[in-house]
Amino acid sequence: MKIFGTDGVRGKAGLDITPMFVMKLGAAAGLYFRKHSITNKILVGKDTRRSGYMIENALVSALTSVGYDVIQVGPMPTPAVAFLTEDMRCDAGIMISASHNPYEDNGIKFFNRFGYKLDENAEAKIEDLFYNEALISRSYKTGLEIGSSKRIDDVVGRYIVHIKNSFPKNLTLQGIRVVIDTANGAGYRVAPTVFSELGADVVVINDEPNGYNINQQCGAMHPLALSNEVRRYRADIGFALDGDADRLVVVDNKGNVVDGDKLIGALSVYEKSLNKLKNNQVVATLMSNLALQEYLYRHDIRLIRCNVGDKYVCDEMQKNNANFGGEQSGHIIFGDYAKTGDGLVSALQVMAVLMQSGKKSAEVLNPFELYPHKLINLVIEQKISLETIEGYQDWLKKIEALGMRHLIRYSGTENKLRILLEGKNKLLLESTIKDLSEFLKSKLC
Repeated sequence: MKIFGTDGVRGKAGLDITPMFVMKLGAAAGLYFRKHSITNKILVGKDTRRSGYMIENALVSALTSVGYDVIQVGPMPTPAVAFLTEDMRCDAGIMISASHNPYEDNGIKFFNRFGYKLDENAEAKIEDLFYNEALISRSYKTGLEIGSSKRIDDVVGRYIVHIKNSFPKNLTLQGIRVVIDTANGAGYRVAPTVFSELGADVVVINDEPNGYNINQQCGAMHPLALSNEVRRYRADIGFALDGDADRLVVVDNKGNVVDGDKLIGALSVYEKSLNKLKNNQVVATLMSNLALQEYLYRHDIRLIRCNVGDKYVCDEMQKNNANFGGEQSGHIIFGDYAKTGDGLVSALQVMAVLMQSGKKSAEVLNPFELYPHKLINLVIEQKISLETIEGYQDWLKKIEALGMRHLIRYSGTENKLRILLEGKNKLLLESTIKDLSEFLKSKLC
């Protein structure tokens, strides 16, 4: 059975992610990282879910049992764990989070010593170790070889300084009103601190985590509350993070949610204007609208597409020597400052664009019009190969004959089939995706 999905390991806490499962996985990961160990230290962070306590204790027990010394940093954004892993010279970093999923779920993400998410080859090796129970049993340490653990609560300061250094030193946020929705998640302390220290007038919502309210009708997945607050406070802009603060959704001064592709487009052109866009290229996923590709082309910027998932964006950036990329869903990677999606780094770069332009966010962050597109998330009972479904290929040919772009894939973290169609005729698009979803629903549900 495959353990890793598109973004680490994820499932229902207490049902899929049990203490015994975590201990076995932690031991397997520890054995994998020890093969290339330099400092014999692993850093562990988590978001604000109640189940994080259970998983963290099981994980620390497993890692120390195979000889690792563990540094626990408590509630911390995922990009902070990536940054601190490298900054504190650890062999690896581990983040306990299910990102944007509801509080009932939890998960585990692994980072190598450079702060990058593990590639599929490394994940496969950990899976092999996971199923080698005899090897794990022989690997438990005794006596002085058993590892130690300690909790450090003040390392968040390092991350805050790092984040602030990504913002141009010649700019200030003085006189700017910003509303921040921290999703009752891992960024609830860091985000307000960063913006306040840079001079902004900050309004914070959903910053009182209780273990159960993470992502609950708030944050990047539910930006309506943020939109309302931006209008109510007449703010210049609003930012919504997800549970582990690696994703960003932006609301402009009119209270409208900014499309992720438009955000990537505006940031790309801004970076190029500063001669900071390496090789004049940007990495985005197959989900990105064709209008983004055409907009970048008009500015002599090449768009490179990759599979969905910020780790694939990051991999493609490394392969092509690019320093900027992102997903339409809000994972944006500024390679000069982060090794993974970082909601706060992205938010500060958005602020830099606004401050340099001197214009309202509704104007600056709406650089082009999208082609009509429609995305449906179909809840399914099982994930079977789409290629084996009778009539599926005929549907694809029909869609292409109508001049539409399609992307149909299973979610890597949920039992959902994502159906995306894109074309120039909105009415034809909507009728086609309705009929297609009914066809797939009859086969998969």
